[in-house]
Amino acid sequence: MRRGRAAAILALALGGGCGDYTPLLQVTDPSLTLVWSDEFDGAEGNPPDPAHWNFDVGGGGWGNNQLEYDTDCCNNAALDGSGHLAIVSRVEQMGANAYTSARLNTKGKFTHAFGRIEARIKLPTGQGLWPAFWALGEDIDTSPWPACGEIDIMEARGDVPGVNHGSLHGPGYSGGGALTSPYALPNMARFPDAFHLFTLDWSAAGVSFAVDGTTYEQHFPAEVVKASKVWVYDHPFYLLLNVAVGGNFSGDPGSTTVFPQTMLVDYVRAYDRKP
Repeated sequence: MRRGRAAAILALALGGGCGDYTPLLQVTDPSLTLVWSDEFDGAEGNPPDPAHWNFDVGGGGWGNNQLEYDTDCCNNAALDGSGHLAIVSRVEQMGANAYTSARLNTKGKFTHAFGRIEARIKLPTGQGLWPAFWALGEDIDTSPWPACGEIDIMEARGDVPGVNHGSLHGPGYSGGGALTSPYALPNMARFPDAFHLFTLDWSAAGVSFAVDGTTYEQHFPAEVVKASKVWVYDHPFYLLLNVAVGGNFSGDPGSTTVFPQTMLVDYVRAYDRKP
C-alpha cells in the first residue's frame, strides 16, 4: 500500500503480467485447513467484529500523501446486512482532510505465516480511489517499514478499473522498486462490476498471487538474494483492508469522481497447509 515513486514501479524478474505460472498451492488443494475467517454476517450498520479488527485512525497522509481522514465510524466502515463489510469513502471535512474513509487491521488479533490468505471483494471506482487488501510484518514496531515486509494482495487504482497489482515491499525493494506485477481481467471486465477473489499462496518456498484462481505472479527467496537483498517473508504478518483517497499511487480525485464510493468485502479467510 505504500508507494514512493508510483511512475517508477518496477516489475522485477518473475513479475510480468499474466504469465504461465504454476501456483505454489493449487486452488483446490486438499491440504489447506481454514484457521481464521470473517464472513461479515450481522445486522446492517453494525461495526466490523472488534475481536477481529482494529481501526487505524488519522489523516496524516500515511506516508503516501493520501487525502482522507480514516475514522472508526460506522459511516465509513460497517456491515451492510447482506453478509458484506462496506468501507465507504466520502466527501467530508475532518480537520485538514476533505475526505473520510476507513482503514482496518488485525494487528494483535490475528497474524499468519504460510498457507493461503484470500478475500472476495468488489472494488470502488473513480480517479483518486485506492483500495487495498494487504499485510504487514507483525514486527513492524521493532523493524520499521519496509524491513518488516509488506505484501499487497489486492491494490488497484480507481481510474484503471480492470487491473489489480500484487506486490512485495522489503528492504531495498520498496515503493517504486517493489517486486510487482499487474493482472488485467479478461474481456475488458471491471473489478467494480462484480466480486472477485484475490489470493496469496505462501510457503517457505515463495509467494504466489492469483485473481479468481488464475495465478499471475510469483516471487522466490533466491530472486531477492540474487539481487543482494533480504527476503523478509518468513514470519507472521497481520492483515489490512482500506480505501485511500488520493496519494502517490492513485493521484487525486478529479471532477468526474463520484462520491461516496464503496468497497464491499464478502469475506476474508486464512488457511494453514497441512503437513
